[in-house]
Amino acid sequence: MKRNQIFALVAAAALVISATGCNKLRARDQLNKGVASYKNARYEQAVEHFKNAVTLDPGLVNAKIYLAAAYVAQYIPGVDSPENLQNANNAIAQYQAVLENDPKNVNAVKSLAGLYFNMKKFDEAKKYNQMAIQLDSNDPEAYYSIGVIDYWKLFTPMQQARANAGLKPDEPIKDKKLCADLREKDGETLQEGMDTLNKAMSLRQDYDDAMAYMNLLYRQKADRECDQPDQAAQDRKTADDWLDKAMAARKEKAEKAAAAPQGITTDQSQ
Repeated sequence: MKRNQIFALVAAAALVISATGCNKLRARDQLNKGVASYKNARYEQAVEHFKNAVTLDPGLVNAKIYLAAAYVAQYIPGVDSPENLQNANNAIAQYQAVLENDPKNVNAVKSLAGLYFNMKKFDEAKKYNQMAIQLDSNDPEAYYSIGVIDYWKLFTPMQQARANAGLKPDEPIKDKKLCADLREKDGETLQEGMDTLNKAMSLRQDYDDAMAYMNLLYRQKADRECDQPDQAAQDRKTADDWLDKAMAARKEKAEKAAAAPQGITTDQSQ
């Protein structure tokens, strides 16, 4: 190869490297501008900055995470308008793009779990919480989230069963066969919910939210035991006990927070 050809190739490579470096700098500038917009709740503006950052540097993971978060910030749970659902789907696409290159990104995994829960897509939400547990088996929040999901998967069919029977939302079912059928159908979900909440509390002993949901799960269990009144009464008592524990844990947390030093203190001892 002639010397002038070598010089041309070197020069071209230098230009590519220079352009790549410039793009990375511009991407980080767009990321910083996006973060500023995001913090000021200018989410549409933040989306454009983050999209520019991703275009300039596709490997900039934080830009994709923030872009997804900006879409989530514009999503309103329970509203099924096309625009609202598009925000949720855009966020999902960005989180999944992160996971394609980094399957162990806990932030993306847990964010997907939370978003799917808010969309009431409980199976998907459970899937990503299970992934979070695989990444960190000592994360109490992932176990708690599965317990919450299981409660809602129990609550909905119970309310539907009441409605079908012409009962009020809080009126007990009296059809013994229906109770037995629901108990058999929902038994695994109920047990999983209790197991995961127990695991969450073993990892965080003052987990008052988990205690509150354990109370709710025991009430769901009792609702399915109209053919077993003694067992139903015992489960309602256990539910009351869990509620008392939750209230006591919350009170203790509040007392500790009130007793904690306020503001910034300095240690002047030498």
